[in-house]
Amino acid sequence: MTRYVIVGAGAVGVVLAEALHRSGASVLLVARGRQLAALREDRLQLVRPEGTVPVRVPYAAGPDEVALTPDDVLVPAVKAQDAEQVLAQWAWRPVTGADGAVTAAADALPVVVPQNGLETERAALRRFSAVLSAVLWVPAVYVTEGVVVSPAAPTPAAMWLGRYPSGTDHPLLEPLAADLRAAGFAVQIVPDVLGWKTAKLVANTANALDALYRPGALRDRAARLLADEAHEVLAAAGLPSVDQAARSTLDLSGFVVHDIPGHPRGGSSTWQSLARTGSLEADHLAGEVVLQARLAGRAAPANAAVLDRLRRAERDGTPAGSLGDADLAATLPGLTPEVLIGADRLRADLAGDHPPLLLDVRWALNDPDGREHYRRGHIPSAVFVDLDTELAAPPAPGRGRHPLPDPGDLQAAARRWGVTAGRPVVVYDDTGGLAAARAWWLLRWAGVADVRILDGALKAWRVAGGPLAEGEEYAAGPGDVVLSPGRLPVLTADQAAQLPSYGLLLDARAAERYRGESEPVDPAAGHIPGARSAPTTENLDAEGRFADPARTRARLAALGAAEDTPIGVYCGSGVTAAHQIAALAAAGIEAALYPGSWSAWSADPARPVATGPDPYGDPEPAAVAEPAGSKR
Repeated sequence: MTRYVIVGAGAVGVVLAEALHRSGASVLLVARGRQLAALREDRLQLVRPEGTVPVRVPYAAGPDEVALTPDDVLVPAVKAQDAEQVLAQWAWRPVTGADGAVTAAADALPVVVPQNGLETERAALRRFSAVLSAVLWVPAVYVTEGVVVSPAAPTPAAMWLGRYPSGTDHPLLEPLAADLRAAGFAVQIVPDVLGWKTAKLVANTANALDALYRPGALRDRAARLLADEAHEVLAAAGLPSVDQAARSTLDLSGFVVHDIPGHPRGGSSTWQSLARTGSLEADHLAGEVVLQARLAGRAAPANAAVLDRLRRAERDGTPAGSLGDADLAATLPGLTPEVLIGADRLRADLAGDHPPLLLDVRWALNDPDGREHYRRGHIPSAVFVDLDTELAAPPAPGRGRHPLPDPGDLQAAARRWGVTAGRPVVVYDDTGGLAAARAWWLLRWAGVADVRILDGALKAWRVAGGPLAEGEEYAAGPGDVVLSPGRLPVLTADQAAQLPSYGLLLDARAAERYRGESEPVDPAAGHIPGARSAPTTENLDAEGRFADPARTRARLAALGAAEDTPIGVYCGSGVTAAHQIAALAAAGIEAALYPGSWSAWSADPARPVATGPDPYGDPEPAAVAEPAGSKR
């Protein structure tokens, strides 16, 4: 009868040993340290969704306590960074046959490698003549002595097995798969297991992010960046990779991860290692990508940067998953949230497994009928957002026509729209994003990281053949987002007044309003002294889409901006200025908003007004007609 000698009593080892033992297979669990003590004292527990069970399996403290026979199979169920030592310990152990003949384990026994990364198979093949490789999905957690949590049920794990580096010809494969299936695992034998391991390595590059950072849209973008870089590097290195979703034949309907009371979900294996202040497997994940890049004379800067940050976190004792977006942005300086989304990609995302929340922000200065326009035709599933009442506080003297809303009111509105933590948001209007950008800016300012504007607005959706729905739609359920305002920079009136002396203040209104030739809404005509005219309409191309970022940067340079020039933006009431900030953000440039904008400035008789095309013109005190709050 085959005996599985499972070396390592961590999360993977305990789940494998307990399930195989329970199903009637012969198992020997080799443990050390605190887990060995827990076994000896009969207090090692496996926590499952259906209850907690004691782990009572045969065990040993190391190779000196194990008499190997030709019926044994070695399973080094340790982290990748510890596998080399374990393989060296066991490869030359004696294996005694029924006739008394003695052979080295490396020649007599197969070894099954379940580690992440690619290094363990190479280390095993240097020693063992028969190496079976396993791509393993097992969401088990070991962070507390004597306790392993296995939250997936009824299927505790999924596995893809093959002979390394390729083939299905080893006689153990089918019996091994049968034993694992009897233990409740989902198992598929594959002929090209190296391609499966490479594909999993690409996905595992996100483990370092999981270990370091709190969940969020920026972390998701960083994960895509690391995976894209890894895929490119590994492909250039000639390593095969398979499409796991397309190639898997497993029924994973039973592979469901449950919440277990008293045992909050942990993170990846890297997260667990950092949480236990143990060694890290990242050298064999992101580090493998860095290695393959360097072997080819190239670089993998994103994976290298995250790997370095993880090492510093280990050295400094940083708690697992405790860092936020600011640290992530500092680690990957080129990582900025996406600002725009095209109509074709939006259609694909809406049809995917994680569709974004759609917000329709139909509004224009002289058109109060945005909701009616929405009801006559909107993108299916979109929820209408009223700019005047939900994206602004009531007008007030000194605060302008569209003051920033109270954070509590904005959070209540966002939950009413259905905004939930971690779900992407897409905003649109029918005016090139001039109103939708206000929703984009407010949500970003309040801490929602993944908010994008539909590039080209509703016109682009129609051109792309997107369907329209009529009537009113509401969120499928209340949102749960917790807003934290202050994530984007703002300017006070005094700061806006001072900015031209050391930076660039942009006036996003129409040029004639800037020059003071026309003022249809606010108390005085003209502009803030020192401001430069940069009409929002110039952010768009002839098709109503945001201009190419290179054009935006060139336009800004022509207005006098250098690489590190501080930039502020205002408009009439802080609405279309958000569009200017979005255009700059899409070009990789940060700018601050003066929320009160001209409606607040011009209502203050102490504030000077400049007119004409010159930034400073001929400043005069503003002539206040009516309170700014009396005009819409």
